Amino acid sequence: MKTFSEFLAMGGYASYVWSAYGLALIVLGWNALAPGRRERALERKLAARPERRSA
Repeated sequence: MKTFSEFLAMGGYASYVWSAYGLALIVLGWNALAPGRRERALERKLAARPERRSA
């Protein structure tokens, strides 16, 4: 690696490499956040339901 700008250019493949890294980061972030959002939505939905009692 001669210079940092050459490293960032990735030998002419920078647009492919950095877009792949960006897309992977977005997918990993979504995979980390989506279950929590889904769980909170389900909890709100269940809390809004009337309570059922079996007697």
